[in-house]
Parts: sequence; structure tokens; C-alpha cells
Amino acid sequence: MRITSSLNIMDLFTASIWSPYLAGAGIGVLLWIAFLFSGRPIGCSTAFSRTAGMIQCCIFGNDTKDSEYYQMVQPKIEWQWMLVLGIVIGAFISSMASSTFQVTIVPDMFAASFGNDPIFRLIIALIGGIFMGLGARWAWGCTSGHQEISGKRDFGLPERRANTPLAHLNG
Repeated sequence: MRITSSLNIMDLFTASIWSPYLAGAGIGVLLWIAFLFSGRPIGCSTAFSRTAGMIQCCIFGNDTKDSEYYQMVQPKIEWQWMLVLGIVIGAFISSMASSTFQVTIVPDMFAASFGNDPIFRLIIALIGGIFMGLGARWAWGCTSGHQEISGKRDFGLPERRANTPLAHLNG
């Protein structure tokens, strides 16, 4: 007697929406692998600081590297930068495989609330991105990578203090 399963692994990769439990477990396994091979947690926010430093080096020369901040966070391409690139490439491949790829300048929800002006949408997205980046740098890491994924693995006190209000706000 042969038992067949209706779960095809390709169906999982071509699904337009993944289970949050499965995706969370996958991120957890990725975190273990990152620690196993590099001894570092996964995270992306420092890559954006390094990129800003590389842009500043192109404009202002090597004076940028003399700043106190860029002596700690050297402006160079390293593994976090490659992780960001991999996220972009992986998202593209996933959207193509699930036939959900589309270019949207003004999302429907934004248009319903604020109008369909693409310049206004760009300005709001830029301002929001700047605030997110500043917050990530002031906190020495973003909430998703530093606190939620990598910080919880060792039950660190700073992560507990930061996540308690977030948990209450989220219900």
C-alpha cells in the first residue's frame, strides 16, 4: 500500500502567501545557520549605514572614514549588504514564481486615504524611510533583526524592555 501526500514542495514555493509559522521557523533556522558559520546574528540595518558612508566617501572623500561613527561602522560592502541584496533578489524570484509580481507606484490603501498622487506618495515614503533608518541607528539595530529575531534568542534584558511595550501595543 502506497501513501501519497498532496503536499508538493513546489506548491509551497509558488504560494502567494506563506504561513507565518512556517516563515518564522525558516527565519529561526536561518539564524542558527548564521550563528553556526559566522558567529553573528542576522540583520540588515547596518548595511544601510555602510551604504550611506560609501556614498559620503564618494562625495566628500576619505574624510568620512575619519568620523567616530564610521570608524565603528566602516563604509564597505560586507555580509549584511549581501543579505539585503539577497532579500531583494529572493523577493523578486518569489513574486515571479507565485505569479504575483507587479509594479505599484501608489498602493490602493494609500490612494484611498491620501489620493493617487505619485509624487506625494514618494515624499511620504522617503520621509518614513528616513525616520525608520534614524530610529534603527539610534537603537543600534532595527526591531525586527536586533530585538525580535537575534535578541530574543538569548533572552537579553534590553530586548525584553524594548519588546514589552510593543507586545502590549499589538494586543
